[in-house]
Amino acid sequence: MIVGVATAELHIPHARNLKEKRRVVKSLLDRISNRHRVSAAEVEFQDLHQRSQLGFALVNSDRGRAIATLDAIHRAVADRDEALLTEWQSDLIEDFG
Repeated sequence: MIVGVATAELHIPHARNLKEKRRVVKSLLDRISNRHRVSAAEVEFQDLHQRSQLGFALVNSDRGRAIATLDAIHRAVADRDEALLTEWQSDLIEDFG
């Protein structure tokens, strides 16, 4: 079993309030979780209107597929016009026994 985890820190320069920020964040989380079948949530900075940290998690039996999924998520986050990716970290956890 392979567990993949990632965090993405975002700057949302055009968000003037939390409502505008949440629209951007929710759209991104919904798109990624539906397209890539992963768990996704905002995990930090919920009360700041121009900053967000998103967390992603997946489970797979194939290491290559897990890496490819994390790479696709990275590209999807980085390609958004409404938010600037300021930090990305990802890791695979493989040893469970």
